[in-house]
Amino acid sequence: MKLQLLCLGLMLLCTQAEGKKVVRGNFDLGKISGNWYTVEAASDKRQTIEEGGSMRVFIESIEPVDNSTSFFTYWTHASGECKQFTVIVNRVAEGVYASEYEGYNVFRIVETDYTNYVIFQLWNFKAEGSFLLLQLYGREPDVSGKIKRRFEDFCHKYGIGEGNIIDMTTVDRCLQARGGK
Repeated sequence: MKLQLLCLGLMLLCTQAEGKKVVRGNFDLGKISGNWYTVEAASDKRQTIEEGGSMRVFIESIEPVDNSTSFFTYWTHASGECKQFTVIVNRVAEGVYASEYEGYNVFRIVETDYTNYVIFQLWNFKAEGSFLLLQLYGREPDVSGKIKRRFEDFCHKYGIGEGNIIDMTTVDRCLQARGGK
């Protein structure tokens, strides 16, 4: 019995310590600003994140302009070349943002630790239908297996299985074009 209580206490202590690092609400967009790398992407419509898909994009940076507007700079493959583009993102409610790119997008930050990763959940709406997109970004070109498992667990929570999750670290993310790693 004492051993079980000790184990429970240690689990709570470890969970509490992790909770201080991982942020799941009341985000500081200023701390999310800077350079990022697309690590994994998932969608309930896989074709949107496959090669040639409209949402097969690779983040470079997030730059807040003010409390309600930010610039997201991405790279994509177009006509065999890496092309850079920027999306203007506007806050529409606390923790909810909107942008126009390949339709109307509403998204939220799911969680971050500001220094290693951020997970985004996005719903895309257009005349042809809607879909869900989940993205894992890292401050470095890759993240730990633990963070990838967190992302994949989140995908499963929203009904997105392994077959619809793509590890973007194994594809050309236009890193040479952005002059990075």
